[in-house]
Amino acid sequence: MFGLIVNRFLQLLLLLIGISFLVFMSMHIAPGNPATIIGGPTATESDLQAISEELGLNKPVLVQYFDYIIGVVQGDLGYSFQNNQQVSSAIVERFPQTLNLAIASMFVAVLIGVPAGIISAIKQNSWFDVSSTTVALLGVSIPNFWLGTMLILIFAVELQWLPVGGLNAPFWTIEGIRQLILPAITLGTASAAMIARMSRSAMLEVIRADYIRTARAKGAKTTTVIWIHGLRNAMIPVITVIGLNFGFLLGGTIITEQVFAINGVGRLMIDAIAARDFPVVQGTVLLVAALFVVVNLLVDIIYALVDPRISYD
Repeated sequence: MFGLIVNRFLQLLLLLIGISFLVFMSMHIAPGNPATIIGGPTATESDLQAISEELGLNKPVLVQYFDYIIGVVQGDLGYSFQNNQQVSSAIVERFPQTLNLAIASMFVAVLIGVPAGIISAIKQNSWFDVSSTTVALLGVSIPNFWLGTMLILIFAVELQWLPVGGLNAPFWTIEGIRQLILPAITLGTASAAMIARMSRSAMLEVIRADYIRTARAKGAKTTTVIWIHGLRNAMIPVITVIGLNFGFLLGGTIITEQVFAINGVGRLMIDAIAARDFPVVQGTVLLVAALFVVVNLLVDIIYALVDPRISYD
């Protein structure tokens, strides 16, 4: 297990270096000059040159990249071009909103997807199975922005049961939970559909196994066979989907944050891209990449806890 952790962290470093290089070069190749945005329409050529020199944009691109990497190694993600705020401070300020949204969305996805998939497998080809499969297909197909807009229109504007947007109350309070409901459903719907489909497939494969037939032949109760013998073995591929989806949720909150006016990392990234704020874009992308690898490492560790037959030694 220790070797796995060390190996994954080495992979994480290589991955972050590769991603940082691609993002850095993409931002510099894309049209638009940060100095022009900062200086405004009235800035003269000398003003633009002074801004570029102050920001270090007049250096060769590779020199800028190596300066950036040296800063990252020292724990310095740089300063925002827009307000001279430390990138790390901006991320720390916004990340709790994104994390709360991702956790709430995954809770919704697991709460709906796992039971729906298991029941569909147990009652294969029943009306519930057909309905669940159809709803899962719709859940994957419906765009987040459309679903979020419809939920706001129905539950916030028409019925006035829930807030329109924002996420400024602590998540453990009643108001914080009310603010999380609509964005969590919006973001978690597609994940719930994928988890339901995987849970159904995994459970169908397990309940057809020989040891399940043996347990039933010995007179074990159906609930015991399904929930004790079957579920644990069926959870391995489901855990994979949950882990991957949680990683995607951490980096895929951009549209949902825009729809519900949530000041998270996704919205910070969009604003930074529009303003050509290189350090903020690079910092947020590195954060998302690191979180994705860490989540996958945790999934591998959970494998061994769920199924003792799995060993990484």
